[in-house]
Amino acid sequence: MKKIISFFIIVTLMTLLIFTGTSYAANLDAIDVQTDKTIVRPGEEVKVTIQFGQSLGAYTFHIAYDNSIFDYVSTDGGTPNDTTDKVRVVYHDSTGGSNPRTNMSVTFRAKADITTSNPTEFTITAEGLSNGDASVTFNDITTPIVKNVTVEPVYVDYTLKLEHTGNIIKGQEIPMTLSYSSSMGRYYEHARLIAEATTPPGATVQLLAMDQSNLDHDIIQSGWENAQGYKIGGKDVSQVLQTRAIFSEVGDYEITLKLIDRDNSDQVISEQSFQFTAIETSATTPNNTETTTPEQITPEQTTQEETKIEEANEEKTPTVLPKTGSNIYIPIAVVLIVLISSYVYYNKKK
Repeated sequence: MKKIISFFIIVTLMTLLIFTGTSYAANLDAIDVQTDKTIVRPGEEVKVTIQFGQSLGAYTFHIAYDNSIFDYVSTDGGTPNDTTDKVRVVYHDSTGGSNPRTNMSVTFRAKADITTSNPTEFTITAEGLSNGDASVTFNDITTPIVKNVTVEPVYVDYTLKLEHTGNIIKGQEIPMTLSYSSSMGRYYEHARLIAEATTPPGATVQLLAMDQSNLDHDIIQSGWENAQGYKIGGKDVSQVLQTRAIFSEVGDYEITLKLIDRDNSDQVISEQSFQFTAIETSATTPNNTETTTPEQITPEQTTQEETKIEEANEEKTPTVLPKTGSNIYIPIAVVLIVLISSYVYYNKKK
């Protein structure tokens, strides 16, 4: 009886060893998750690749993403199901172990209308993991694997300008247009515009601008408006400020405009220097009337002028003289004829 009981115990233990020996749980320690970009531009794609560290015949991965920043594109290595903020990828080797996989990937595209810097992340969990012939199963990955990326546009530096027209007269207000712009400006919560000046010895310069309360600010002395700064950034940034500059003395000046970040110890965002020269009075414009001096008249010109004068005089001389009075011989002849006729007639009657 004891032999029979011992036999059954041995068979039972061997059976347990056989079944438990072909399937046991382990950790997938060699798993590695990478992205092909850490900075993603709007409209660009980024690929999340999961390396298993060994061949798997079955798995289910969950890749969560921010759907306000990314759109799902495609999957390589399983059957995907996109729930708009998470992609579930399922794989099972239907050949029974001859077609295991060592990796899989999911591709996302950053939304094209993003204009700010957006740090974000992908988080990965997994379940149903086993090797190619299902002889080994692996523990679920419940603590998310996190991969960080940043989606941001290609920023364009801010351009500063300070422009005017005409001469700069000492002591007079000179209208100037101050502007800063960028086709894609980086965002700053508290940026501020300030100015510095280099002047001739003993001279001063003011750069005045009026705020919405009709108060003048000298940008060189105190900067523009709120000392805490103001928000700037985005697509097609363009700010224009009408200012008036006053240069106290004749000479050369330099005004340097700066955009600074108040949240980052006044770090300079952009700066540009401009040179100006102040003069005493406005230059007079010479008379545009053209004159010819005697030295400019050549002998040939003199001969031509004399010829023209002679031709003009000849044109004025008449070819037929006009009649200026009556002919006195005609009435005398008439009187004589009358007298002679009367005399002849009288003699005939006698």
